[in-house]
Amino acid sequence: MDEAGEAGTEGTVDPVEAEIIELERELCRLPEVSAARIVTDRIGRPTEVHILAQGAKHPKQVVRDIQSVALASFGIEIDRRIVSVVQLGAQAGNVTAQALENPVRGGVRAVLRQVTAENNGLRSLVRVTLAQADVEAVGFAEGSVASTARFRLVASATMDALRQLQPQAECCDVDSALVMRVGSEDVAVVTVSFVLPASEHVLAGSAVVRRHDEADAVARAVLDATNRRLAVVS
Repeated sequence: MDEAGEAGTEGTVDPVEAEIIELERELCRLPEVSAARIVTDRIGRPTEVHILAQGAKHPKQVVRDIQSVALASFGIEIDRRIVSVVQLGAQAGNVTAQALENPVRGGVRAVLRQVTAENNGLRSLVRVTLAQADVEAVGFAEGSVASTARFRLVASATMDALRQLQPQAECCDVDSALVMRVGSEDVAVVTVSFVLPASEHVLAGSAVVRRHDEADAVARAVLDATNRRLAVVS
């Protein structure tokens, strides 16, 4: 009787572990995903997500698909920073120093279309819409409604949209974002880090605040910093 009880206990699968296994299977149903492995901490929270994918989609979109499946089907939020995507026969995710110096999409720069923010209690969701040639992308960033976080959220959402339009921007990240008084004008200043295989560079962009729209200026400052490396004037 005791042996049977012990055998039954050994054969029981932890519900959290079973859910993670099912999530891995569900991720493998995505057309681009060949294999998925999720590493969790002691309470079952994902800490690493390893994906083997085909090269049809850019890694950024693959990550978005993974986040959508996890949240919609299992209610699990996955931070994009813990997702590692390895593509077979793909060049889309390979960012090099040479690529950063090359024009993008015929030398056409990304331009700002719209910045919106929705506050829900103490949280704020910022959306930034960029356009490049005939393609539009919407970037998102969520965080505190604190005034100190507002400009960084706008800058992060702008960078999120930019990564969708320009694969080279995968190696870029927002370092700081603020609005300061310069003479008689308010000016948004943003610094962006470019992480390359052998080095790291920091560039600054700025934009004058128009019509008291500080968020618009912050987004344009991000483009001012990145356009110097990711695009050339057509």
